[in-house]
Amino acid sequence: MLPLPKIALPVSDYPRLEQLARAAVQRGDMDAIFLMGEISRAEIVPDDARDIDSIVTIGSWITYWTNWGVPRRMVRLVWPEDRSVDSARISVLSSLGAALIGLRVDDQMPYFVAGCLNLVRVQSVRRSGPNVVPLFRASEFTRNDPIDDDPGPTAA
Repeated sequence: MLPLPKIALPVSDYPRLEQLARAAVQRGDMDAIFLMGEISRAEIVPDDARDIDSIVTIGSWITYWTNWGVPRRMVRLVWPEDRSVDSARISVLSSLGAALIGLRVDDQMPYFVAGCLNLVRVQSVRRSGPNVVPLFRASEFTRNDPIDDDPGPTAA
């Protein structure tokens, strides 16, 4: 098994994350148990820490791979109430969200989904304001082939 990477949480997120995780643990949420473990081993850093922009925090846009490279995706880590049907937003209370929080670029973290071990690797982290939206769809990052799928005109 891989050694767990060091993680860091901004001081402004820490109280709410801990409260959220504790409440979900009391409801028996297994992903919250994982998140609670991550919170307990995290280094708490100032909001203006030198490397804060390279740390996955709530609101960060993260490009990542799972299971050794396939497929690459970009998502935004959000609070549970900000999650939507948009697959580009994942809750910090999900197994993937709990695995991503506090990681830095090139960090790898194991996590479980439906009893299966997965591995997530962070490629990039970008912070943005709450009103910034991407100019692309998350599905653009999940294509496996670069071939144009437009068949073009067809004969009648």
